[in-house]
Amino acid sequence: MEMGLIGLGRMGMNMGTRLSQRGHRIVAWNRTRAKLDEAMELGMVIPEGQDADRDYVIEDMVKSMQAPRVVWVMVPAGQPTDDMLDAAAAHMSPGDVLIDGGNSYFKDTQRRSHKYSGQGLHFMDAGTSGGIWGLKVGYCLMVGGPDEGFRIIEPLIRDLAPEPSERYPEGGYKHVGPSGAGHFVKMVHNGIEYGLMQAYAEGFEILRAADKTYNYDFDLHGITRLWNQGSVVRSWLLELAEDAMEHDQNLSGIQDYVEDSGEGRWTVLTSIEEDVPAPIITLSLQARFRSRQAESYGAKVLAALRKEFGGHAVKVAESTESGKSPIENPKAPGTQPSPSVAKTDKPIEG
Repeated sequence: MEMGLIGLGRMGMNMGTRLSQRGHRIVAWNRTRAKLDEAMELGMVIPEGQDADRDYVIEDMVKSMQAPRVVWVMVPAGQPTDDMLDAAAAHMSPGDVLIDGGNSYFKDTQRRSHKYSGQGLHFMDAGTSGGIWGLKVGYCLMVGGPDEGFRIIEPLIRDLAPEPSERYPEGGYKHVGPSGAGHFVKMVHNGIEYGLMQAYAEGFEILRAADKTYNYDFDLHGITRLWNQGSVVRSWLLELAEDAMEHDQNLSGIQDYVEDSGEGRWTVLTSIEEDVPAPIITLSLQARFRSRQAESYGAKVLAALRKEFGGHAVKVAESTESGKSPIENPKAPGTQPSPSVAKTDKPIEG
């Protein structure tokens, strides 16, 4: 089968490679020529007559394909996705299939579906999980959109997904509902992922702190290996933690700064709209926000209030004025000052 692929980042490149390895003709497009050269080395193609001496545009990719055309867009959510979808749709015909495989907000997907279905296109959303390991083991695919569009793209979806097994004979993909449903399921999937990761992080930090509190010097890497054998908390995430801790269980080369890519926020917002309590997912998102603060003004307010109403001790930050020493809290004699520590200087703990 033939498919156009827009976006050759880590996910897009691996997905195109996996499909090429399974006999599909993948016509690739990317903004940078170096990525296209890499894609061709991995089995993907660009239209005949295209070379480094001529601008290669999305129109060339679309027009080189046979109807019904299938174009998969794999770029960051938001405006980049809108731009690439529009660029492809401008040269597609009724009956063609346009797929957004990125982590888009399902409400944006619903809006786009209305727009592109008005052009006669089958607009599909494919929530895609598997990360950089998908090339080898396959991708879990949560697909939304019209039945006819799914029928056209199912051979591609089937080959991207993990192989069927005795327990899962249907394979690692499912048409979960109409437009937006695929991205909705992927959003909740990622919200759950936030909670799972936070639970592991907290557990390992408790284990690590036991060295000072109880004189238990745990082999954290060894515990990940232990738990991955028969334990009820074994998982692929725990296997990744095992890999991460193999050479340095203190993770000293990693800052305690955690980004989020949007799906956790959208899951929390959706839970509010549905009046569904989601405290674990919400708190795991908030923990990521806290990780990005070099210092917490809110915590300073808390400390100041405790000092004012109860005379409780506070730790006084080192003065920023040259030549001045830290000043102890007069209401709490003996309190040791605690210099502020920049985020960039602080290794991750647990």
